[in-house]
Amino acid sequence: MKKIENQCMLITYPDALGKNLKEMEQVLTTYFPGVIGGLHVLPFYPSSGDRGFAVISYDQVDPSFGTWEDIDRLADKYYVMADFMPNHISIRSREFQDYMQRGEKSPYKDMFIDWYRFWGGKPSEEDYRLLLKRSIKPYQDFLRADGKTVRLWKTFFSEQIDVDPFSAATQEYYDRNLKRIASHVPLIRFDAFAYCSKRKGTSCFFVDPEIWQILEIGMKPLRAAGAEILPEIHDHYSYQMKMAEKGYWVYDFALPMLLLHSLETGRTDRLKRWLDLCPRKQFTTLDTHDGIGVVDVEGLMTDEEIDAVCAQVEFYRGEAKQFDKYPSAVVMNGKKQRYQLSCTYYDACGSDDRAYLLARAVQLFAPGIPQIYYVGMLAGSNDLEALRHGEERRSINRHRYTEEEIRTACDRDVVRRLLDLMRFRNECPAFGAAAPGGDFRAEEGPAEGQLTIIRCSRGVKAVLKADFRTKGFVITQENADGEKQEVFRQ
Repeated sequence: MKKIENQCMLITYPDALGKNLKEMEQVLTTYFPGVIGGLHVLPFYPSSGDRGFAVISYDQVDPSFGTWEDIDRLADKYYVMADFMPNHISIRSREFQDYMQRGEKSPYKDMFIDWYRFWGGKPSEEDYRLLLKRSIKPYQDFLRADGKTVRLWKTFFSEQIDVDPFSAATQEYYDRNLKRIASHVPLIRFDAFAYCSKRKGTSCFFVDPEIWQILEIGMKPLRAAGAEILPEIHDHYSYQMKMAEKGYWVYDFALPMLLLHSLETGRTDRLKRWLDLCPRKQFTTLDTHDGIGVVDVEGLMTDEEIDAVCAQVEFYRGEAKQFDKYPSAVVMNGKKQRYQLSCTYYDACGSDDRAYLLARAVQLFAPGIPQIYYVGMLAGSNDLEALRHGEERRSINRHRYTEEEIRTACDRDVVRRLLDLMRFRNECPAFGAAAPGGDFRAEEGPAEGQLTIIRCSRGVKAVLKADFRTKGFVITQENADGEKQEVFRQ
């Protein structure tokens, strides 16, 4: 199994670039040699919903996708990341079904959080106001086989039920499953991690010190295997900073909105400030399977600037708006906050090849390791057909590609140039051999809208000179002897 390297990581579903893992492997070998060094395969386990995130069992790979041998083969070619859901489990899982049948006699009864027991009755108005809430009720009623109706904590969808990380049954569940996953991959993503920490009188989101205690519980079975974790926290950027201070890998979910702001306004001050401030041990994103994060940039952009970017993306989304009338939002302290935008990043850039490639070039030069979502790698547009067929809003950016569609996409100039940029990022020594690697410096000017990013390592310097007014940029590489060559120009 390959360890983490400072090379581009592809994010993809197991059935998005081909119908299964074997077909995906063939697609990557045929169409994308040298383009990716890492691979985040989104949940490939048996699941009852949420495109794989309602995991029934981690014991096996879903047979429709393949086997653990397929994962092992991929992990020998790429450094692979797999998902684990510490906050919730499928209601079709063996553990939950046993509790439904045997009630208080089930060995798993303490895994699940009784709503009334948690609050000591019903939550007060103040308790409920403080709670970070999504667009659905945070609980669900179930009728057990013994005739008793129980109300259990449920953060997300009807197929997913929350678990208590501090119960012995949950910790055994963590231990058993995390050891299994770590025997196949070097990096595990803790999905929706911040929702695990729940305490009365708080938001029940990233609650200190519980969040660190839960992280330690999760890390315990991974240390012997030498596996690392990437906690997924989609909210204010300060949460990422807190994780980074303790040495953990984090996500850069702020970069996507900041780049859209620079592309629309020609200004680089907000972007430059974040590039100086952001953690270095991170994975950068522009697009993910969930959408473009908005809440992540609060405090880095003004409300007016955020509004302007959101309005521009809405304009670019065009026909998609009629299928998505209720924007993604969360409520905290009684305040409604925009959560994320449902749109491909290519369309969020106005389907402008120059703007899109500039955004990707900055991502590739930013501190950390770049993650490229499969739709983004193919410069994909919004999947309106999925919305017309009644699929959920996030399906707009979850297209399943046929090989013919992949072949056609790879013939487009914007995709060819993006793949060239990714190969350069993987091969250039200036970014460092081991993650995160390389010295970083960003400079504004001399003219308004111009930004220069310099990366140095092992005697090699790579320089990106970008102009956000014209969407032009030049990349040069210089060796220790001062020999300079132009690598890319737009």
